[in-house]
Formats: sequence, C-alpha cells, structure tokens
Amino acid sequence: MKNFTEETTNFSFNRLPKDLQKSLSTIYSHTEPVANPLKVNAIHQGDASELLKKIEPNSIAVSVWSPPYFVGKNYEKHLSFEGWKNLLKSVIANHFSIIKPGGFLAINIADILVFKDEKMPKIQADAVHRKRISISKENILEVLAKNPTMNRNDLAKHFKCSEQTIDRRLHGNNVRGGKQETQSRVKIIGGLVENWALEAGFYPYDRRIWVKDAAWENSRWANLSYRSVDEFEYIYIFWKPGITRYDRNRLSNDEWKNWGSRGVWQFPSVRANDDHEAKFPLELPTRIIKLLSDENDIVLDCFMGSGTTAIAAIKENRNYIGIELNPEYVKLSKANILKETGVNSIITFNAN
Repeated sequence: MKNFTEETTNFSFNRLPKDLQKSLSTIYSHTEPVANPLKVNAIHQGDASELLKKIEPNSIAVSVWSPPYFVGKNYEKHLSFEGWKNLLKSVIANHFSIIKPGGFLAINIADILVFKDEKMPKIQADAVHRKRISISKENILEVLAKNPTMNRNDLAKHFKCSEQTIDRRLHGNNVRGGKQETQSRVKIIGGLVENWALEAGFYPYDRRIWVKDAAWENSRWANLSYRSVDEFEYIYIFWKPGITRYDRNRLSNDEWKNWGSRGVWQFPSVRANDDHEAKFPLELPTRIIKLLSDENDIVLDCFMGSGTTAIAAIKENRNYIGIELNPEYVKLSKANILKETGVNSIITFNAN
C-alpha cells in the first residue's frame, strides 16, 4: 500500500493503533486512477452526481458548495422534494472517495421556510390587529349576560357588525372554512444533511451560522405569524477520517479572533443577483478555503453557479475544480473568473 499520509502530512501511518490502521487502510490506499479525470482549474458542464465520479480519489482538500435550496428558483423547478433529497444524498455520497483523508466537505444551506405540508392542520391565525371590528368574545358574552334572549341578529345590530362576525368571535375565528390553501411550515434541513453525510462515511466536524441581510422583500409570508425574517444560513462542515493538518499560520491573529474560531459569521449577502438567482458572497468560500486548506490544494465546487468559489480559490493561491449543470452558468462562471482574476479558465462542456 502506498502511504498517503506520509506523502502529505509527514505523519507515519504505522504510528496509529493497529485497529485504526486496519479500519483506515481502505481510505488511505490509493485506488486505481480514474480514466480521463476532470481537469483541474476548469469548469465542467454536467450532472454533479455523475461527474464527481470522474475526480481523482483522495485529491480534494475541501469541497465547498451551496446546493439548490428547494425554494422555487428557476434552476430547481424540475425537482420534486424527493428528487431534491435524492440529488443531495447522491452528491454527498460521491464526495467520500475524492476528499483527502482528513479533508473536509462544507455545505452552505438554509432551512426551507415555506414548506407545504398536506398533513398540517389548516388553521387560520386569529390576526387581532387586522380585525375591522374591535369587539371580542368577552364583549359579546357580557352583553348576553345582561340580555340572555338576544340572538345572533340582535347582537349584530347591537355591535353594528355582521352576523358572521358575531359567530366567529363566539365560536372561533375559523368556524367558517379556515384556510383553504395547504398550510406551510419550516422544514429543518440539518438532520437530513447530517444523516446523508454519516451514511457516506463522513463525520460532523463543525457548523457555522452565516448572518446575512434580512430578506424583508422575501418575508411577506410571515406577516400573519410570529416567524422571523430570513436572515441567516448554515455552513455544515464534515470530516473524512484521516490526519487533519492543523496550521495556525493559515490565518492572521485578527482573522482567528474575528472569525476563525467564531461560530457566527456576519457579512452581507450579494445585493444584486442580476446574472444568477442565488449567488453567495465571495467572503463565504474565501473563509472556508483559508481555514481548511493550504496553498496549491484543490478546492471543489460541484454547484459552481456564477464562479464565486473558483474566484476565491484563485485569489488564495489554490487550484479548483468546478461542476455546473446549466451551460449558461458555465459561460457566466468563465466570464466572472476572467473579470475578477484575469485568469482565462478552461471550460470543458459535457464532460463524459
């Protein structure tokens, strides 16, 4: 067996306990090289689930990407919820062989804030501040106590409102129909991602919260509830078993203090998604790349989008591999990389 650890970390595999050597031997062994592997420092157009199989084993120091969030964007409308889950599960599983032992998989994702659930009771909120008539159930009961013979019509005349209003105040705001549309709720995504990673062989290593701009424009759905506006996302970091190279010199003292060892990261989101519906800011992949990789390492983004991860990798003196399904976004990535770095990125279309 060719010793991967000694080549990359100067740590002797033989120093590990015998049982650990046995369990890690298949991970550390170099497998047969992939035929026609994906070129480095290039963007490849195609399905991530398939193209990940064409990357050299044990070659990626860190993979950082943000998948479709299943929130109705144009590029994900073809996916059902089951299809979306199968895509992410497959992509995570296909990462295990290509990440270096001791390397990382970092996924930027958010919970689904408006998840339609057919099983959820269709109960309309009692929006007190939106009621045109300020009378309450207590007001009506007080009048009835003094005038027990009054019927609904009498009460409506007394309060100068409709009979329906009297009925709703007495018997509940939703006696007459309730919500007609499917109720929506928050869908927690973290548990799904964790399970898929564990099934693939990764272990949860860390999680960060990215505090972005509050998405007021997209939060009108929360007007009649106590739900918060959309102003944060998660970065889940998973570890492939192996010797992780820990180097404090990757960051300056200020960087360690301000964000390297902090669980909450705060920086603005992209203000103008004019060429892509869901760009993440350059700061996000830059921090992950600086924290979890060394110069000349290979960084992977299998949902390349507008090319942000590649730009961050180049600026931090790393190599990169990009995968993108949409051919128009592949062209966009190349243009953005050239504009931001001056590097004329190679693009391989329909890599099969």
